[in-house]
Amino acid sequence: MDAIKIKKGLGRGLSSLIGDTKIEKNINKLKISDLIRNKYQPRKVFEQESLEELTNSIRERGIIQPIIVRKSAENSSKHEIIAGERRWLAAQNAGLHEVPVVITEADDLKSLEFAIVENVQRHDLNPIEEAEGYQRLIDEFSYDQEKVAKFIGKSRSHVSNCLRLLTLPNDVIKLIQSNKISQGHAKVLVGLDNASFVANKILEKKLSVRQSENLVRIFKTKKIFKKNAKDPNLRQLELSLVDKIGLNVSIKNNKNNTGTISFEYKDLDQLNNIIGVIKSNY
Repeated sequence: MDAIKIKKGLGRGLSSLIGDTKIEKNINKLKISDLIRNKYQPRKVFEQESLEELTNSIRERGIIQPIIVRKSAENSSKHEIIAGERRWLAAQNAGLHEVPVVITEADDLKSLEFAIVENVQRHDLNPIEEAEGYQRLIDEFSYDQEKVAKFIGKSRSHVSNCLRLLTLPNDVIKLIQSNKISQGHAKVLVGLDNASFVANKILEKKLSVRQSENLVRIFKTKKIFKKNAKDPNLRQLELSLVDKIGLNVSIKNNKNNTGTISFEYKDLDQLNNIIGVIKSNY
C-alpha cells in the first residue's frame, strides 16, 4: 500500500510530531480484538464519566478520528495502539467489532512521544502519569529535562516540578492519581518529611492550596523551633553564668558531648571582666 508523509489532520500537536513518519495513505478497518494497548501509554486512569460520554457519542455517530496504530513487535497478528486508546475502549463499550485505523511505522521512541503529546495537549493525564511519561523519556531514551521541555512545548521548570512529584511517598502519589488532592496541593508537599501526614490533614480539613501552604509553613516553623530547642539543663547553666558575669552566654553541646561556650561582650572592659572571672577560678 502507498505511504505518504502526513503534515495535518491527526489532531493538534500530533501532526507536527508525525512530521516525516510514514503512514499508510488509506484508512483501514481492524477488528477490535486485533488491537493491543500501547506499552508506552502513560495514561493509566480513564475517567469513567468521560468514557461513558464518548461511548454514547461513538454509538450514535461512530468513530470520527481514526486510531493510530503500528504493527506489534511481539505479536505479528496484532497492531499496537499509539494514539486513541480511549476511543478503542469506548468502541468496545459501544459494541463495535471494528474500528478505523491508520498505520504508522513508528519505533518505540516515536510511540512514546505520540502517546505523551496526545495526552498532555488534551490534558488527559493526571500529574503523576505526566511525570512518569517524562521520566520514561529520560530513563529509556536519554532525554534530559531541557529536551523534554522543548519537545512538549512547556517550560523546563514545569517539567522539573512534575518530576519532583515522583519523589513523594506512595500513599500521597495514590491520592494525586485518584484526584483526591490537586497538583497544586502536591507541589506544597514535595520535600516534606511528613508529607503523608500533611496530605491527610489537607483532606481531613478540606484545605485550599493557600491554606495548605500556611499549614506547611507552621509545620516547618515548629520543626525549626524543635531543632533549635535547647536542653533545659544547659539553659539553666547559661542563666547562672549570665547572672555571675553579667553578659550573654551561649552553650552549644554536640551529640558526642563536645561543644563551645560563647561570651558576648561589647567593649574591652567587658572582655577583661570575662578573663578576670576565668582566671579567678583557676
